[in-house]
Amino acid sequence: MSEATITTPPPVTGAPSEESVAPTLPVRLPPHPRIPRFFQGFGFSVSRKWTVARIARRYGDVFTLALPVFGRTVVVTDPMLAKQLFMANTDDVGNIQPNLSRVLGSGSVFALDGRDHRRRRKLLTPPFHGKSIKNYERIFEEETLRESANWSEGQAFETLEPMMRITLNAILRAVFGADGAHLDELRRIIPPWVTLGSRLAVLPTPVRTYGRFSPWGRLAAYRREYDAVIDRLIDAVQADPNFETRDDILALLLRSTYEDGSTMSRLDIGDELLTLLAAGHETTAATLGWAFERISRHPDVLATLVAEADTDGNEYRQATILEIQRSRTVIDFAGRHVYAPVFELGEWVIPQGYSIVVAISQVHHRLQEFPNPERFDPERFIGERPSTFAHIPFGGGTRRCVGAAFANVEMDVVLRTVLRHFTIDTTTAPGEKSHSRGVAYTPSDGGRVIVHRR
Repeated sequence: MSEATITTPPPVTGAPSEESVAPTLPVRLPPHPRIPRFFQGFGFSVSRKWTVARIARRYGDVFTLALPVFGRTVVVTDPMLAKQLFMANTDDVGNIQPNLSRVLGSGSVFALDGRDHRRRRKLLTPPFHGKSIKNYERIFEEETLRESANWSEGQAFETLEPMMRITLNAILRAVFGADGAHLDELRRIIPPWVTLGSRLAVLPTPVRTYGRFSPWGRLAAYRREYDAVIDRLIDAVQADPNFETRDDILALLLRSTYEDGSTMSRLDIGDELLTLLAAGHETTAATLGWAFERISRHPDVLATLVAEADTDGNEYRQATILEIQRSRTVIDFAGRHVYAPVFELGEWVIPQGYSIVVAISQVHHRLQEFPNPERFDPERFIGERPSTFAHIPFGGGTRRCVGAAFANVEMDVVLRTVLRHFTIDTTTAPGEKSHSRGVAYTPSDGGRVIVHRR
C-alpha cells in the first residue's frame, strides 16, 4: 500500500480564509501487484476474470491496478465495500470514465451523471415496472414460440443465437409497439452493431476512425443507419391518432417531461433507445444461453424446473436464474470515478481521478457468502438468501440497470415456455467455458442442447 498527502486548493479568487482551506487528508491506496504496468493492462484486456481472480488470491479483497482505458484503478471484490461504493454520494463518486457512452452516445443514461442522471432515470423508470412489465409477458411468450417453431429435434444446436433473436424481437416490440419494415431494418442493424460495439467498448478510442474500413468507422456507419430509422419511427409514432394512449416505450418517452416541462431531444431519445436495445438484448440472451448450458448438465435441477413449469409457480425457476447469474456472471464489473478530493473506502482513502471497479464475478464466488462457489445450486436462493450486495448481476445503487425487472421477467417467461413445449436431453459433457464478447461473457460453444417436442 502507499500513503500520500493531498490538500484541497483554496478558492481561485480572493485571499483564502482559515475556514476555506480544507485540512490535509492522507491518501492510503490498497496494495498493488509487483507486475509491470504493461502486463497488468494486457492481462486485464485479454482475460479480465482470470487476471482479477489470480491477483485477488494474492492481494485480497481490494487492490490497485494500472489499466488501459480506465487508468489508475482500485479493484474491489468485497460486498461491503461494493455497497459503500454504490451507496456513496454521487457528487463524490460518479460515472466511470470513460464509459459506454463512447458507443451508445452522449444522450444515453450511461453518459449522464449527478442531477442529469437522476432526472433521466425518472423518465426511464415507468416503462420497466409494475403493470408495464406484466404487459410484456405475452410478447416474451409469443417470440419464444415463434423462434422455437423451427427447432430441430434430436440434434444438438446452439441456443445463444436463438436467444439473441428472441430478446431482440421482444425488446423491439416493447420499445416500438408494433412490427413492420422499420423493425426489419433494426433487426439487420442491431446484431452486428452490438457485437462490434461490445468489443470496442473495452478498447481505447482512437483519435481518428480511419474511415469505413476501420472498426470505429463501421460502428459510425451503423449509427447513421440507425439514426435514419429512428427518425422515421418517431415521425410515425407522433403522427399516430392514438399517440396519447399508446403504451410502448417510445411513445412513453415522447410524452414524458422533466419537472420543468421540457422533453428529451430526438438525439437523446435515439441514444436511450439504442441503450435499451443493446443492454436489453445481448446480456439477457447470454444469461439464457448459460441457463440451457447449466440445466442440461444438472438433471435434478432440470427435473424440478420441468415439474414447476407445468404449474403457475416460479420460485425454483427464479432461484435457478439467480444462481445462473451468480455462477456464470455475464457482466463482470461495474465502476465509478472519484470526483471528490478523496474518497474513503473501508480503510482506504482513494484520491481524485482514480477509478474504482467492483469485480462482480469475484463477488459472486466468495466463500464467505457462497460455500463451495463452483457448485451449481439454485437452493442457495430459496428461503434465506445472500445479502443484497453479495449478488449484483445488475450492478447497484443509483446506476443499477434500469431494465433489471424487464430482463428478469423475460428470462423467466422464456425458460418456462421452452420447458412447457420441449424436453431437454441431459449431458455429462464438461461445462462450456466462458467466451468474452468484449463487454459480455457467453458460453464458448453457444449453450448447445438437444431438445424434443413434448
